[in-house]
Amino acid sequence: MVEDKKYWIWFSLIKGLGNKRKKKLLEIYRNPKRIYYLRKSELLKIRGIGTQTVDNISDRKVKEAVDKHVSYMERNNINIISIIDKNYPQKLKQIYDSPISLYVKGNKEILNNKAIAIIGCRDASEYGKKAAKYFGYNLSKKGINIISGLAKGVDSYSHIGNGYALLEKSYPHVDNDVSCGKPIAVVGNGLDIVYPKENQMLEQKIIELGGCVISEYPIGTKPQKMHFPARNRIISGLSNGVVVIEAKEKSGTLITVDFALEQGKDIYVVPGNINSINSVGTNDLIKQGAKLITTYNDVEI
Repeated sequence: MVEDKKYWIWFSLIKGLGNKRKKKLLEIYRNPKRIYYLRKSELLKIRGIGTQTVDNISDRKVKEAVDKHVSYMERNNINIISIIDKNYPQKLKQIYDSPISLYVKGNKEILNNKAIAIIGCRDASEYGKKAAKYFGYNLSKKGINIISGLAKGVDSYSHIGNGYALLEKSYPHVDNDVSCGKPIAVVGNGLDIVYPKENQMLEQKIIELGGCVISEYPIGTKPQKMHFPARNRIISGLSNGVVVIEAKEKSGTLITVDFALEQGKDIYVVPGNINSINSVGTNDLIKQGAKLITTYNDVEI
């Protein structure tokens, strides 16, 4: 692993230092290597950096932990992309609170390609599962990457549909003029953990089929409730648009939609059964002006 990567890993491990203050430090010092070697007296001179934050930046235990992280990442083919790397997703640079770095398992080269986020209920109905597979399959066949949060339900089935398209393309008799889009899963935990556990095989397939799993959280970070809304801004931020398949009246799906709207993304919604609680959120979005879609050709990016 390139020496400079160690300093970006260290930078991601510092507690109590949010993206705004990290960006401020990078504006002054340009890279975390220079920050790593600053004395406490120098750090205390920086406006907005208090004593507790300085102690966290200078914490020897954090610095000593970096080698363990590097070793684990090398053994498990996990990379880190910083906001100054050429592979860093350009669309993410345009959003509010863009992550300073991303941990990546799999194919990092696809992160700047066209992409659609497919989101919806974890407890999806059969209708929702079929719709997720349908859109994941057909949109990926048009060369569009499929992004999700690797949750149960709609997220999983959108990637299953994407996987079917990629496997189909591997047969010699299939027209290969257009490369299939790849699956991208954005998770709310470190890449040493699979959450939910039942998606371990799906995560492996995503990587085997040329996709990737990404996280802004370092190795060892457990899935916590507060991580998932933050993760959602990356799902929408990476995309050129968002397809919503089943959403309850109050759900994490609608949080992602809010981020997408703030980011200026197009919202496409599959209408649902008016008698289903899984359709309350989606049908409301249509009434509010989101684009109703009934076929993959309705999605324009």
